[in-house]
Amino acid sequence: MISWNSRVRFLFLLLAVAPLALHAQDTTQQRGVRIGLTYQAGTRPGVYVVPVRGDFGDSVRAMLQRDFDFSDRVEVVGRDGSGVADTVFAASAGKINYTIWKSLGAAAIVQATVTASGLHVALHDVAAGSVMSVQDFPIAQLRGSGEWRFAVHGVADEVLRWISGTRGIAQSRVVYARGSALHVADSDGGNDRTIASGGRMMSPAWHPSGRYVAYSTLGDRGWQIVVRDLQSGTSRALGATPRGLNMTPAWSPDGNSIVYAHGEENGTDLYVADAFGSGAPRRVTVGRGTDNVSPTFRGDGQRLAFTSGRAGHPEIYTVDLDGSNAELLTPYNFGDESYRSNPDWSPDGRLIAYQSRIGGRFQVLALSVRDRSVRQLTNEGENEDPSWAPDNRHLVFASSRSGARELWVLDVETGRARQLTHGGARLPAWSRVLDHAP
Repeated sequence: MISWNSRVRFLFLLLAVAPLALHAQDTTQQRGVRIGLTYQAGTRPGVYVVPVRGDFGDSVRAMLQRDFDFSDRVEVVGRDGSGVADTVFAASAGKINYTIWKSLGAAAIVQATVTASGLHVALHDVAAGSVMSVQDFPIAQLRGSGEWRFAVHGVADEVLRWISGTRGIAQSRVVYARGSALHVADSDGGNDRTIASGGRMMSPAWHPSGRYVAYSTLGDRGWQIVVRDLQSGTSRALGATPRGLNMTPAWSPDGNSIVYAHGEENGTDLYVADAFGSGAPRRVTVGRGTDNVSPTFRGDGQRLAFTSGRAGHPEIYTVDLDGSNAELLTPYNFGDESYRSNPDWSPDGRLIAYQSRIGGRFQVLALSVRDRSVRQLTNEGENEDPSWAPDNRHLVFASSRSGARELWVLDVETGRARQLTHGGARLPAWSRVLDHAP
């Protein structure tokens, strides 16, 4: 096996004896964007991000590398800590030798420059030996601010679309509960901030636009549904919800309605209310004294999945929004161990993630709506409250695997997991991809 040092010496030799392979590529002209590199099926294309020129260039480069890495769709060349890739780039005087980068495993090279108005980005297709795409991204926010970071996430998402054909999810956020407060963090865990505090708060849920968060909180009238406007910083109670227990809100895909669980002393049922009006809520389920909670919408807004105890223990059911065609979804098992709850429907409607008690601890599972097949996704520690990312591939959930309850992100295709929070967290919800920072 050839050592890295020998490989680097070979590459430097290639630089010295093959000057004709070096090009000064034009990365200043606007060009049409060709979507998707050509690379071997079943592999992740290697992507090298060259050092970024301009103020905050190091921060921009680190964010692009991290966002590409967290997408789990590409392999970031040069993040192994060896410094080989950066050494090779420095030795080439800033020019791109496609032969060398191909031998280093790079299928694409990203060049970014911080400009007075934002970022100038060029993408090189190594196999084609040419610049694939060029674009100027305007970023008006103060450099280094949370809004600026969020805009850079959007650049990473678009460049990932050029590379893989699928837009990234870096420009999204996670809301969660910590102690007596609700927090929002970027998808990489950065820019964490408190959005509401001062009481018991549970079950936050995102409006499709990302402007509003609905949650349940304990007040003078019992547990109420509250809608928080993240732009104005104001909060209001949901419509004409009655006194008693009101919990686990879920926004409809069009953002006009909220379904939630309501009950008093004898069970809870699901109700749907106008999210911005004052009309009386309409009952969806008839649980006859059982608890029916934790609704989640199918992508078309016409059907719900939810937790119900009508079988004698919690299971996952589905029902049409008008209350018809209720159906048991999870496979029924007898015994105290059977406990399935807290479903979340994937944005594309194919999968429902939920928590199930296995061996005395909760684990996260995913059920295929088409054939009812079930796959266990976690087994380390206790894992609860899964929420899908907008790419239908990643989940955020609360886990005790680190010794404390924190949020973790899982790539359901590879099983790769990363810790998102530090300091305690529960009840996460992942936003859709956003194009602004509310």
